[in-house]
Order: sequence, then structure tokens, then C-alpha cells
Amino acid sequence: MSDIVRNDERHRYELRVDGDRAGFAVFREEPGRIVFTHTVVLPAYEGRGLGGRLAKFALDDAVARGLEIVPECPFIAAYLRRHPEYADSVVGASPAE
Repeated sequence: MSDIVRNDERHRYELRVDGDRAGFAVFREEPGRIVFTHTVVLPAYEGRGLGGRLAKFALDDAVARGLEIVPECPFIAAYLRRHPEYADSVVGASPAE
């Protein structure tokens, strides 16, 4: 079983599988926006779609908070290109894949 939580103290969304850390998405919050800087899914957990679940959770949370999304992280930027439903909340240039 997996769960995802926002850890404001560490400035990241944390993904856990059966209680073990499986990945995280690091962010920097600025007035009115959230900048995603780095996303990691640990090798033992790759290939299960967990990175996509992590990205969706983090982006849905940002939208719910009314924040503009700045995708500096290539993984988040790639996810956003595949999910145009977030387009109205995205600002800034997306890095290449």
C-alpha cells in the first residue's frame, strides 16, 4: 500500500510504500506559486507508476491551494506535457525532456 504526504518542513511531497520511503518531489514555495525542482523514485520502486501518482498528488494539491505551478523538474515538466488539464495553472518555461 502506498501513500503520499506533503512535508512542509522538508519542502517536499513524500511517497511511501508499506511505510518505507519510495520517492519524493522537492518544491520551493514562493508567493502565489510552487516551483518543483526535483523528483525521485528510488530504483526498487521504479516501473510501478508511482512517479505518476506522486506527480498527480503534488500537482492536484498545488491547484487546490490556488498556486501557480513552475516545473523546473524535468519529470514534473514531462508529466505536465502529458496532462494538459493542468495548463491553466502552469507558468514559466518547461525544461526539455
